[in-house]
Amino acid sequence: MASAPPHELTLLLLAVALPAAAMSASCAGEHFPSGRTYAACEDLPSLGAALHWTYDASVPSLSVAFVAEPAAPGGWVAWGINPAGGGGMVCTQALVALAGGGGAAVSSSTPAVRTYITGLSHYNITGYAPLGKASTPIAFPATDLAADMDGGGSGGGKVRLYATLRLEMVGTKKVVNHVWQIGSSVTRGAPDVHAMDPGNLTAMGKLVLSDGAAASAPAPTRGPSSSGEGGGDGSSSRMPSSGQSSRAADTAGVSAPALVGLALLGLLTMIKINSKS
Repeated sequence: MASAPPHELTLLLLAVALPAAAMSASCAGEHFPSGRTYAACEDLPSLGAALHWTYDASVPSLSVAFVAEPAAPGGWVAWGINPAGGGGMVCTQALVALAGGGGAAVSSSTPAVRTYITGLSHYNITGYAPLGKASTPIAFPATDLAADMDGGGSGGGKVRLYATLRLEMVGTKKVVNHVWQIGSSVTRGAPDVHAMDPGNLTAMGKLVLSDGAAASAPAPTRGPSSSGEGGGDGSSSRMPSSGQSSRAADTAGVSAPALVGLALLGLLTMIKINSKS
């Protein structure tokens, strides 16, 4: 049986390795502790964040794992649902994980988890006031609140925020507005204001509960307003003011860097062979 020419073997290696590397580097390559699995996941369009979720319409409930890296070691990450029609930050029911442990040492491996309602009178973001250390009630009963850190050390690396939300308030809606955010610092156990860069201002979208698909929101058409957050587009919102199946990860047994390295090695081999021919 004749063997394939070396350059054909190299091309085959590239064809197999590169898609696998891309999958491993995406949300489908995320591995969670304690046997946590989710029916769907989506790489969100800004801030390098990802959302994993399972929706149970019979309850109804939404189990989520939000994954993002704080803007700086010891910072915070947040995800939430906005039941209002505008889809911005105002009225978002937010879950916040503080990478520093909510006042503990920055090297804490167990981030503190808080719940906040943003944009209400007692956290009026029109005249920004820092959040307090304590959680506030949110519209969606939240259980199984937890968070952990994935690598980085010294407070760096990704923070993974877990929760299960009861969505009776959503009713028969199949689409909800969701918002995510990252910040760089925590002061006296409370998250400080996040940056106002384009990625921060467009960190919102629509989560389709029925079929496990997520759609990003269009970019805001105007910049932050100096008069506050009256509009529903969320273009001047700030967080601190109050699909693919994840099982696909099991098919990626080799890390993304290793697969990319193999692909590059194959490419160099092909170039060397062609230069000698």
